[in-house]
Amino acid sequence: MSSSLVIQTSFLGDTVLTTPLLAQLANRGTVDVVTTPASAALLAHHPAVRELIAYDKRGEDRGLLGLWRLARRLHDAHYDVAFLAQGSWRSAVLALLARIPNRVGFSTSAGKLLYTKRVAYRDDLHHAARLLMLARPNGREPTPAELRPSLAPGDAERAAVDAFLTERGVRPDERIVAVAPGSVWGTKRWPFYPELAQELADAARVVIVGSGADTPLAQAITSAAPAALDATGRLSLLASAELIGRCGVVVTNDSAPMHLASAMGTPTVAIFGPTVPEFGFGPLAPRVSVVGHDTLPCRPCDRHGPQRCPLGHHRCMRELTPSTVAERTRALLLNPDVLA
Repeated sequence: MSSSLVIQTSFLGDTVLTTPLLAQLANRGTVDVVTTPASAALLAHHPAVRELIAYDKRGEDRGLLGLWRLARRLHDAHYDVAFLAQGSWRSAVLALLARIPNRVGFSTSAGKLLYTKRVAYRDDLHHAARLLMLARPNGREPTPAELRPSLAPGDAERAAVDAFLTERGVRPDERIVAVAPGSVWGTKRWPFYPELAQELADAARVVIVGSGADTPLAQAITSAAPAALDATGRLSLLASAELIGRCGVVVTNDSAPMHLASAMGTPTVAIFGPTVPEFGFGPLAPRVSVVGHDTLPCRPCDRHGPQRCPLGHHRCMRELTPSTVAERTRALLLNPDVLA
């Protein structure tokens, strides 16, 4: 039985997309994960993970001293192999200082010179598949079932969601649609969630998910649709995943809630503006509907999504109408046996 360490200190969505790799490695032996404090909370209870090691690289663990302390701790665990799911120099140096004999990462990563094995970064695969191929670079490509991300909300998360819904009078049989208006990238934010909530008010209870930073966006939605419920900043990440898992549909930008929905198997309407699913970060839920301005010549303009539209018009989002998104949402919500 092997002992594997996965280093993934990137964005929350990337952490979710790493879970298929974790599941595969767990079939071979023990798996520990170095990740950010936020992602560590998200991966709590995950059956593939033996130990979560929170690395606060911008806080108390920042700098060379923090890196060295963590490396000594990892060295004492005697891992057989480290998988560098996040390819920075810092992650590569961490694995080297920990004296992990086998260090596997992408051939395009910044820290590739410190790897003992380099795997091709394939643009033709979903990122979850790319990450999974780190553990089988010469094997077959993953099946859709193998690519499905996973999370494991526990009793505390279920209780938190029960309390949130009960306190707001949501009936057990009531249809719920989650909307996720936020993104750290400004141009990824579709501007018409308030109008969408108005259009969906007769079909389902709308609940707004996101972090506390998304509360101003949520307030704009509840002003337009007073029956909508604001869960931004009120639930942990894992509890937010539990809430999304109870929804009939989630409507989301190209951001972390889209990946939470994939992990929870929730039908997803994914709105793509400056980015496209072909970059490898599209939704992986069983039933999805992707909305994007497919004929716009300036799209995609960035692999992440700039804070401001480079051309100043933001047509990739402004020309996606609330009625279009509402129609896609209703199709998934009211026809559960039909793929959108």
